[in-house]
Amino acid sequence: MPELFEPVIIGKWNLPNRVLMAPMTRNRAQPDGVPNEHAATYYQQRATAGLIITEGVQPSAVGQGYPNTPGLHTPAQVDGWRRIAEAVHAADGRIVAQLMHAGRIAHPDNKHGQETVAPSAVTADGTMITATGMQPYPTPRALTTDELPQVVDEFRQAARSAVDAGLDGVELHGANGYLLHQFLAPPTNQRTDGYGGSPAARARFVAETVTAVAQEIGPERVGLRLSPANGANGLVEDDPAETAATYRGLVDAIAPLGLAFLHLSIDPADPLLADLSARFGGPVVVNTGFASVTDRETAQTLVRSGKATAVAVGRPFIANPDLVRRWREQAPLNEVDQATVYGGDAHGYTDYPSLDGAGTPASAG
Repeated sequence: MPELFEPVIIGKWNLPNRVLMAPMTRNRAQPDGVPNEHAATYYQQRATAGLIITEGVQPSAVGQGYPNTPGLHTPAQVDGWRRIAEAVHAADGRIVAQLMHAGRIAHPDNKHGQETVAPSAVTADGTMITATGMQPYPTPRALTTDELPQVVDEFRQAARSAVDAGLDGVELHGANGYLLHQFLAPPTNQRTDGYGGSPAARARFVAETVTAVAQEIGPERVGLRLSPANGANGLVEDDPAETAATYRGLVDAIAPLGLAFLHLSIDPADPLLADLSARFGGPVVVNTGFASVTDRETAQTLVRSGKATAVAVGRPFIANPDLVRRWREQAPLNEVDQATVYGGDAHGYTDYPSLDGAGTPASAG
């Protein structure tokens, strides 16, 4: 049976282990979307992960959701990611950019006044943090049918920029209530054109985006993240039959492309995991979601059982840059300093100690 710390080939990459660093927003980019000066160190410290999937990176200015998140749509941003890629590769690591268009989970105050767009003009409930304080979500403008190829092209160009910057590929964020997920879910997709009204139509935009990106940089450099019915950001998919039909149709549509991996944020006990994995027919990365922090035993069980080719681990990587070693040696873990997770400087970002003594505890100073 496969083991968590054994090598595995996923897509174009020979991974030294099956512990992947999950994408995690850290809100530390400069106001122009360029990764800050500490980002190369942050990712390099975590290069022993089998594969690093970066924080969500907006493919366009309109696609930005939160304050101080990085982009991949200007030359300065590409240069910033080039420095990160060089740092990770110098440490013998592998890193892909997660391309994330926030859709309706956004506010103009976070993106220099840019409008907010979505599949349909459905306002998200609640408020979000912005550069000017907590604000209610604005009502997004529904994208017209004629605009959709342009949005697909934004993803395609961002993927090309990622590879040109030296990153090893991309993951498309089709999960957690952001734009691609908004097309998949009935509450946020009320379209009456060919991109809404049925499971197949709701899956169409995501399938077209994935196909365009795979054609641009090669499918072996592309992953797709999905989170069926996880309810993140108020996106409720409460009809199990409708949800299953949508995701089955999507996976059936992209399976022939030969993507590097399918990344599912899902309860491992959900039978949809096995269903979608079988339909995909390639490497499957599993993330257990928000409910609980993934521990070593859970990750090992997922790999040994065959439910996951590899496991994407989030919060433990924040506080433990050498998480793979700690798990392998069953060493104690650092605790996450919640106050420094989002925003700030190097404190709580690059100063967590490793087992060899590098770094300073995030709680110090």
